[in-house]
Amino acid sequence: MPNRWWVYQRERFPLFAHGPLIAAMSVAAVSVSCLLHGGTGLPATGPLLVAFMSTFAFFFQLRVADEFKDRETDARYRAYRAVPRGLVSLHELGGLAAAGALLQLGLALWLRPSLALLLMAVWLYLGLMWKEFFAHRYLTAHPVVYLASHMLILPLITLYATACEWHAARAFMPSGLAWLLAASFFNGLVIEIGRKIRAPEAEEHGVETYSVLWGRRTATLVWWTAMLLAAATSLPVAKAIGLLTVLAAAFGGVLTLAALAGWRFLDQPGLKRAGLLEPLSGLWTLVAYLGLGVGPWLLRL
Repeated sequence: MPNRWWVYQRERFPLFAHGPLIAAMSVAAVSVSCLLHGGTGLPATGPLLVAFMSTFAFFFQLRVADEFKDRETDARYRAYRAVPRGLVSLHELGGLAAAGALLQLGLALWLRPSLALLLMAVWLYLGLMWKEFFAHRYLTAHPVVYLASHMLILPLITLYATACEWHAARAFMPSGLAWLLAASFFNGLVIEIGRKIRAPEAEEHGVETYSVLWGRRTATLVWWTAMLLAAATSLPVAKAIGLLTVLAAAFGGVLTLAALAGWRFLDQPGLKRAGLLEPLSGLWTLVAYLGLGVGPWLLRL
């Protein structure tokens, strides 16, 4: 099948959905870092390029790690997925993940060699996630702990992306950057929970969505709460870079859409209404990162 990798990305790692979000996240990390330590011009091309390509590779490696972790469950309950049905193999995916790691290492050594130490720290945490922290039974029995432990990779990836700017510039990590790291955690929760709330007829046997684990009402409430916490941690960053009013207004608009969509879903949990939650999660994250990463420069122009 000559186009099997195109089919794989469409099903498991859609470039046109993930690419803009990863780009926005990378630009936000580099841009906020630059602004917080007093930069007045646009970020340099090198840090932006390294941050984006490295972050993209991280997210692909996370997808590959999931393919390995879920291989038994997929074979039993989701034989239609790419790996169980033989479209691609775990060996091939592992090779691509390793190639991504070599690319990340090469970029780090090119930008500033000591950046490789932080890269290895992210790899270490990713490896622990791959092995489910050697506590598979405990994490399976405690889904909240499982969720939180796996979302912590996002602040680490964000930290690495910011370091492509401040560490490469031989500066210290700017104060206030911790708010951006916290926001990346909660933005990750928005995405993760939003994509795993389903209509009753879309639930699959053996697949633990949050609408199954917690019930639709609780899952939707947690999704809304994650958005509020993401806003609460993003707005101090926005204030520090002179974008508080604009980003608060943008968040208010998306929160209103999310509230209406969630309410309609709870009232009549059909496929069409459930299908709005995931794209709204993506919209939220895109607004957050584009606002922080591009907004300040647009206002200056």
